[in-house]
Amino acid sequence: MQIGKVGWILIGLALTALVLFGVWRWALANNAVALLDWGDRQFGGNSGYKIALADGHYGSDAQQRIEVIVPAEASPRPRPVVVFIHGGSWNSGDPRDYRFIGRTLARQGYVVVLPGYRLGDKGKFPAMLEDGAAAVAWTRDHVTQYGGDTGQVVLMGHSAGAYNVMMLALERQWLGRAGVPDGFVKGVIGLSGPYDFYPFTSDSTRHAFGSAPDPVLTQPIHFVRGDAPHVLLITGDADTTVKPRNSLALAAALTQAGLPTRPVVLPGMDHGDTVVKLAAPFDRDRRVLDPVLAFLAAQCQPKLPSPPVQPHRP
Repeated sequence: MQIGKVGWILIGLALTALVLFGVWRWALANNAVALLDWGDRQFGGNSGYKIALADGHYGSDAQQRIEVIVPAEASPRPRPVVVFIHGGSWNSGDPRDYRFIGRTLARQGYVVVLPGYRLGDKGKFPAMLEDGAAAVAWTRDHVTQYGGDTGQVVLMGHSAGAYNVMMLALERQWLGRAGVPDGFVKGVIGLSGPYDFYPFTSDSTRHAFGSAPDPVLTQPIHFVRGDAPHVLLITGDADTTVKPRNSLALAAALTQAGLPTRPVVLPGMDHGDTVVKLAAPFDRDRRVLDPVLAFLAAQCQPKLPSPPVQPHRP
């Protein structure tokens, strides 16, 4: 039996899909997010965005990098801002490898800020929160020059980064120490984040938080408040790295405190899927992107221009 041209095309597509699946699994297993970013450039193209700031710094440490990615087209009014903080168990990661997040959201009309933070021995609690707060303060002071609206800022993070942004949003002291006023952050998105993980059971959490004076007070769930920014929690029910109960417990505590929060639990998704699905070609599965965009739209309502003053006619 001969295989026709269409058959060979289908076989080629199937093999390509298998290779891609294998590549991203390998990338996640080896924390090779740079490979995921490379794939996003190849399959998503280079249109619809531009890198407005590459490898900038908000602090003196080499890891305190910051990047800004913006929509390609200019806008007559400032655009809402997303500050995305990467994961990596508080010991690895580079904001340059997460440019795919910036590309994806910039194409939707957002100015995206990608900060790094001190990692490993230098990044032990509370250094990662001090750095996150400093990056938000930098955003407040500088994002307008990139077309961002300081009145519409949302924090977003994956895994360890989700922990960082959630603590910044819930416990007032970190942003307050950096001079960022209460209410500056309009919303926070956590992807597969750890929010209730004491006592520490992994080497990464013991290393990052084990020397804290009171380990209980490193946990976001102890800082829930009804007047916190609105929260979106997304997790996969197949996540064995940061179990879904973290998102479920935080959502329940926020709701009880007076901030109704309903977690998005995605069937069949594991720990990495919630960030992988924001990169091409995996973003064709929109189960992560759609709730993220809906949440951003709800928190970042554009400011309507003031009506023109009509001249008085006697």
